[in-house]
Amino acid sequence: MGRVTPEIPSASLADIAFMLLIFFLVATTMDVDSGISRTLPPMPDSEQEDDQQIRERNIFTVRVNAQDMLLVEGQLEDLRNLRDRTKEFIANPNDEPHLPEKIVEDVEYFGEVPISRQVISLQNARGTSYGMYIRVQNELTAAYNELRDEISMDRFGRVFDRLDTDQQAAVRRIFPMRISEAEPRQVGGN
Repeated sequence: MGRVTPEIPSASLADIAFMLLIFFLVATTMDVDSGISRTLPPMPDSEQEDDQQIRERNIFTVRVNAQDMLLVEGQLEDLRNLRDRTKEFIANPNDEPHLPEKIVEDVEYFGEVPISRQVISLQNARGTSYGMYIRVQNELTAAYNELRDEISMDRFGRVFDRLDTDQQAAVRRIFPMRISEAEPRQVGGN
């Protein structure tokens, strides 16, 4: 008499595999893609002046080439200086004629405030490294955050993140984040 090999019922294997699949689908967390949030600059008013010189005055051009070299307003710049140069451009504290023009608006909690019409234009070459792209983005964002913190501390005695929603909205009106990114260019271009 030969030896009988016990068989495992195949119907229950399919059930077990299905339950394991359900378990892993339910128990596994999915990574959500995250990115850098940006708000596009507002469309220009139809009444806005067409004077090219005034429009150029309001644009702060930041370029990164394929070798990760930084060019700010046409001059080679060190990344360590980008935040301070950006803050000076955005705030235009002395109302310099080569920095952005300002429009006086009535802002809740602040009253009549001159608001800069600035836009930061960020242009990257196709060969720009991702690390350099992120470092430049961080410096530009940090410039806005520092200006918002400074005015928040001055007016409310707290940093921007600790303000209530209405107070944050008022501070954002004074320092709106306007970063415009152009389509990357060919490796040789900048």
